[in-house]
Amino acid sequence: MRCRPPAICTVQHDDAHVRVSRWDFAPGAETGWHRHGLAYVVVPVTDGTLLLELPGGGTATAALAAGVSYARDAGVEHNVINAGAEALSFVEIELKHLPG
Repeated sequence: MRCRPPAICTVQHDDAHVRVSRWDFAPGAETGWHRHGLAYVVVPVTDGTLLLELPGGGTATAALAAGVSYARDAGVEHNVINAGAEALSFVEIELKHLPG
């Protein structure tokens, strides 16, 4: 069993339409396994590399570039880990009108 520090989630805004959360990761920190119940947009605050643990035991990596956003549909399942040697952060915007 792995023991990683948790990433820190700070909810910045939450209303009937969106939830905006900032995620801060120390090197090696993780979100923990989760499924996204809503479609979402991620806006990286810093550059960095994520390791994604996926259903079935697979993994993937994703390079983040500060200010370069991406979107995902509801239903994504993963554990997100900071694979880099530096801290990284991103802002996640969940779209409440697009449930999964």
